[in-house]
Amino acid sequence: MELGSFGKILIVIGIITVLIGLLFMFGSKIPFVGRLPGDIAIQKKNFGFYFPITTCIVISIIISFILWLFGRK
Repeated sequence: MELGSFGKILIVIGIITVLIGLLFMFGSKIPFVGRLPGDIAIQKKNFGFYFPITTCIVISIIISFILWLFGRK
């Protein structure tokens, strides 16, 4: 592995880390994050279950696209 490509990998990891941090900071203010159709939410008397499957898929597609952009030569 070249030193230049290692630098690119570190930059991509840094950008992804910053984006995830921003999502944690402002995620509650973004109206669609965690409340997309297909996200599973079950509320009972003493039990609550939430699984944001659609949100996870959308975030995965966005991260894959970003990595694809940086991986092109």
